[in-house]
Amino acid sequence: MRRSNSERTETMRAALIAAARRLFVEKGYADTSTPDIVAAAGVTRGALYHHFEDKKALFAAVVAEEARKVSEEIESASAGSATARDGILDGTRAYFDALTVPGRIRLLLLDGPSVLGADTMQRLNEAHSEASLKQGLRELFAASGKAPDLLDAFAGLLGAAFDRAALAIAAGASRKEYEAAITALIDGISVR
Repeated sequence: MRRSNSERTETMRAALIAAARRLFVEKGYADTSTPDIVAAAGVTRGALYHHFEDKKALFAAVVAEEARKVSEEIESASAGSATARDGILDGTRAYFDALTVPGRIRLLLLDGPSVLGADTMQRLNEAHSEASLKQGLRELFAASGKAPDLLDAFAGLLGAAFDRAALAIAAGASRKEYEAAITALIDGISVR
């Protein structure tokens, strides 16, 4: 069966992203060259540059794909939660679980911000997991009778707390303690 041009394009793009992800995780962004990527993907440099402007654009695609996958895992884990509080806490646990996938911490929390910059990473966060966090916070505020005036600030602070906790857990800190601390933060929001 013949494949359409769009199917071939998507297959090539996926192969480049998969090969680049593997190398970015193993070697880091700075030590991964485009010849390394095309060799790992089994394509030509022309194919790489047909699909991506440069190595940074390919890295951005890898990071965006990882952010999308993490968001899907959070959404799946929190979809059946009984309350907004439970949804946020279920999402927190799912986030920590998602970041145990080898390479995700490096891609999303270490190399991503240094290569792509804080603004790009913030836009990725907004496009993926931040919307569900804000919805959960909005519901939590409503249930506690609080006005959502500080919604954006709380979402930003909690997002930073989640990232910091994930880094600490990856370095050997107690996940149980960080989950308890996040629970205390969430419970502090819901107190009248």
